[in-house]
Amino acid sequence: MQRYFLSEPYETKEQYTITGENYHHIVRVMRMEPKQQVYLVFSDRLAIIAEIVDVTEEAVYLREISKEQAEKELPVNVTIACGYPKGDKLEWVVQKGTELGSHEFIGFPAKSSVVKWDHKKLAKKTERLKKIATEAAEQSHRQFAPDIVLLEKEQELISIFSNYDKVLIAYEESAKSGERSSFATALSELAVGASILIIFGPEGGFSPTEIEVFQEHGGILCGLGPRILRAETAPLYVLSAISYQFELV
Repeated sequence: MQRYFLSEPYETKEQYTITGENYHHIVRVMRMEPKQQVYLVFSDRLAIIAEIVDVTEEAVYLREISKEQAEKELPVNVTIACGYPKGDKLEWVVQKGTELGSHEFIGFPAKSSVVKWDHKKLAKKTERLKKIATEAAEQSHRQFAPDIVLLEKEQELISIFSNYDKVLIAYEESAKSGERSSFATALSELAVGASILIIFGPEGGFSPTEIEVFQEHGGILCGLGPRILRAETAPLYVLSAISYQFELV
């Protein structure tokens, strides 16, 4: 069953109206008709099963059948922050990371980032990544489409460390030295509903200066096992581990 995200919070209504891109997808792409059903997901993460009652040239009208009961979101809010990588790697991380349950994605210019985006480019990239995240959230039947924030300065990322219960830095030198406990320890200390920011470097990793500043502001260095992971692989490893810790154990 198709799933569509709406920008407004849930409110009990006799009829719900769909326009814009969702209308186009329902009518032009899926060619749905009255009596067919879809999921509608509201901004407060409540999802309902709704039946189409009418299709006009401008809107689709639906009525609520029932509320979705299953919980689809991770029990902790995970924000993935990536130093801007090359090519379309950030798109890959957003798509697959959304499927794995990330709450938010932040991009930032690390010192070794080759990619340089100006304000106009960041705006266009943000719009594209939000579309990718929404489509991935629909496909994976989530109740929330992750937000996308692309920063112009690394300092902007450091300034929000205090917004999170834990800030972890995926650091390859920690992995090389055999450090294996910080990540597992941090997860074990998180309560349901907690927020965690996990920061990943671009292809060139982090400089010693960056690591020093991260630590000064409360960041915890952690290795991700004995193998060195690519910039686009490490976030997916972390999200998978968090899912196992909170959803499968």
